[in-house]
Amino acid sequence: MSEVIAGNNYTLTYDRGVTGFPSFYSYYPDFMMGMNNYFYTWKGGNLYRHNTNETRNNYYGVQYTSQVISVFNDSPLDNKLFKTIELGGDDRWDVALISDQQTTGFIDEDWFEEKEGTFFAFVRNSGTVPATLDQYALRSVNGLGTSSNITTVTTISTIDFNVNTPVGSIISIGDYVYWGSSTPTLFGVVTAINQNLPQGINNVVVNNSTGAVPVGTAEYILYIKNSVAESQGILGHYGQFTLTNDNTSKVELYAVLSEVMKSFP
Repeated sequence: MSEVIAGNNYTLTYDRGVTGFPSFYSYYPDFMMGMNNYFYTWKGGNLYRHNTNETRNNYYGVQYTSQVISVFNDSPLDNKLFKTIELGGDDRWDVALISDQQTTGFIDEDWFEEKEGTFFAFVRNSGTVPATLDQYALRSVNGLGTSSNITTVTTISTIDFNVNTPVGSIISIGDYVYWGSSTPTLFGVVTAINQNLPQGINNVVVNNSTGAVPVGTAEYILYIKNSVAESQGILGHYGQFTLTNDNTSKVELYAVLSEVMKSFP
């Protein structure tokens, strides 16, 4: 099955068993017919007989991918975290997962591990840099407080905090720092964290080459964890998944499952 894009041509199949149209095929023939238990199509004046070789998803010399699109929608009134994807089948697939609140969930096929006959992987969240508005409501976002001083030398900024506002142990090197409370602005990437409260040292060092340095020295500072490394899945009332497979041989897929938990804000 292929993703349907407006303006493209597709071949639509009808299944009498489900009395519906379950699949779209990427090839688009000039004419088609069934005869003697074989399916024939014509394209560009050439005759083709389908299902006669071992190369899958290859039509008229063009190689396509397989896609399956469906949705997890149990308890539609509950806000949930979709944490994992489990594939029942004989091959790994790339996964894209979106919801009504996030659109950046994904799993690379190489991340799947085979466990007890199924393939299992955690959902990652790619996020965007700078962050979009929907990311500020996620658990990966944490506030540090208002800075006491900001010192910048070329692309390196040191953000000092009052010792009564310790930066804590959750922030890590590689996290993205933002400043401002109403519309946060990307500051840069954390390169060092220095804490020695008895000596009055409490600061975060940021490489500001990817962001903007605030004009003042007292700004509200927040940070966002690395979306891929620290992802807790995606948040939403439903989870729509798209599976993509580029294997040219026969592949079976008979079940897609997800570990889902209710979100408690």
